[in-house]
Amino acid sequence: MSFLRKIFGLGPKVDVHELIRNGATLIDVRTPAEYNSGHAKGSTNIPLDKISTKIEKIKQLKKPVVLCCRSGMRSGQATSILKGAGIKEAYNGGPWNNFA
Repeated sequence: MSFLRKIFGLGPKVDVHELIRNGATLIDVRTPAEYNSGHAKGSTNIPLDKISTKIEKIKQLKKPVVLCCRSGMRSGQATSILKGAGIKEAYNGGPWNNFA
């Protein structure tokens, strides 16, 4: 795996759309203002600066988590945070409008 894929939480190629179809939770890590200006149907807003306070809640979901943002950078950071906290099935979905 390339260094950049690893640092931005991209990991091995995974079909995040298939994960969503199979019940994964979609978390948008943009600010509330960004989220309110448009978001993917069914997504939950947990801003990046709050993600570490929601780790236990996310673990309780007991299902894969796909993270998105505006460009994929913040969702990559959030993916790394969750994986570091032991959530193995956390995936960077990139831009939120991939799911709109």
